[in-house]
Amino acid sequence: MNTEELAETIFKMVERDAGQKKYKQMDIIKAMIEYYGKGNVNKADCKKSIRQLIDGGRLVYTYFGGSFIEVPHREGAAND
Repeated sequence: MNTEELAETIFKMVERDAGQKKYKQMDIIKAMIEYYGKGNVNKADCKKSIRQLIDGGRLVYTYFGGSFIEVPHREGAAND
């Protein structure tokens, strides 16, 4: 499994559930291992893909009583 494909799957999952569910890093890792199968994806692959998305600005860490990974929020004025 290459990290770009895994990163894209992670992004789509987080984007799809934005506003309804907040994902912790471990939630994402478990979901990807379940989706692709334990032999195809491991924890290190998932962490690498998450880091790629965070560094690229496609996802951000937020903190509300715990650390969560979300799509960056856009402020009302930023939509102009």
